[in-house]
Amino acid sequence: MDFGEIEELRGELAAFVAEVFASVRRKDTRGWGDCYLRGLMLDGRRKSIQPMAERLPDGEMQALQQFVNQSPWDHTAVLRAVALKTVPVVDPMVWVIDDVSFPKDGKMSVGVARQWCGALGKQSNCQVAVSLHAASDAASVPISWRLFVPEEWDEDLERRRRTGIPEEIRHREKWRLALDLIDEAIAWGLAPQVIVADAGYGQNTAFRQALADRGLDFIVAVRADESAHPHDAVPTAPAWSGTGRKPAVRYRTPALPLKALAAEAGRRAYRQATWRKGSRGPMRSRFAVHTVRPAGVATRRFAMAKAGGSAAWDGVLPTATLLAEWPTGEKAPTDYWLTSLPADTPLRKLARLAKMRWRIEHDYRELKHGLGLDHFEGRTWRGWHHHTTLVTAAHAFLTLHRLDPKATAPA
Repeated sequence: MDFGEIEELRGELAAFVAEVFASVRRKDTRGWGDCYLRGLMLDGRRKSIQPMAERLPDGEMQALQQFVNQSPWDHTAVLRAVALKTVPVVDPMVWVIDDVSFPKDGKMSVGVARQWCGALGKQSNCQVAVSLHAASDAASVPISWRLFVPEEWDEDLERRRRTGIPEEIRHREKWRLALDLIDEAIAWGLAPQVIVADAGYGQNTAFRQALADRGLDFIVAVRADESAHPHDAVPTAPAWSGTGRKPAVRYRTPALPLKALAAEAGRRAYRQATWRKGSRGPMRSRFAVHTVRPAGVATRRFAMAKAGGSAAWDGVLPTATLLAEWPTGEKAPTDYWLTSLPADTPLRKLARLAKMRWRIEHDYRELKHGLGLDHFEGRTWRGWHHHTTLVTAAHAFLTLHRLDPKATAPA
């Protein structure tokens, strides 16, 4: 947005800031929040503090530095206020779990480590954050974030001290951070939706089980080599002599990879479904729904625990719905999702839900390229969370403006 467009929205932005920053007591602090949001939305290549301060007529670099890096305002309270104001307007169909990486030089930025960097497509020095988004066909917004703390940071007291990581914050797997985000959003009073995630989360049996234990529906991507039994497979008990340990009930045939189960019925079993209209016309492909029994050590362990132990377990693995995609022109199915939704759910609905992650890619483009999500140059825990919260607030403000039928769209 150019300066004239920002000025036209000053009144609307001031009201937004007053509402979502209501937990910040000092009026002057809230004023710097207004200033920072204008800096994020104003056209410019870099959205770090110095260039934003230089572009704004009321921008003061030292004051903005203090507001972001030292001021003790509670970012969680602001995220909650933003979510409660924005999510109901978006009217989401799904909540999407994802993660995002920030390439970094050096080793002193909070949470930085050599790890998989999605932004570069390789192992590299970066920060990683897990995010939760509310998404519909028309819009989506981030709800909250968790910065991933690698194990190496747990015992590095010097780096923890210099970056200001709270004592209680320790390494926690990304799938657990995802669950924390979901629990937090529900505790804020948001109505949970179907959980969508890529295979980085969907492949994790414990993550799927935790969603089921919370009574949450999900549709998550999994890899082709995830193993399962056909739904009609029945375990049997081997013959027992009556002495010694009774043999465990087991399936007589080995579990198969999903790619084998999905291809077994042949191409004719796949039906065409359109899930949305894209810029080049309807988005459609061919899908099939199967009922399977996911296998693996972790799945058996959860089933056994739910039954009350190995002695009480009958050996029957629980069923799940498998959605498989076999695009026209491909020699075999290409994509797979496991879902808690029943197999008789309309195919178009399943395909639509499974494909909703496209909205989050749209979010990240705007958050990074338009609003400077990855432009923060500070190194501290507080600074990173404040900047991320302010970018989230700016994105939410623009989303609400776009969804307002009375609003004039900015150029």
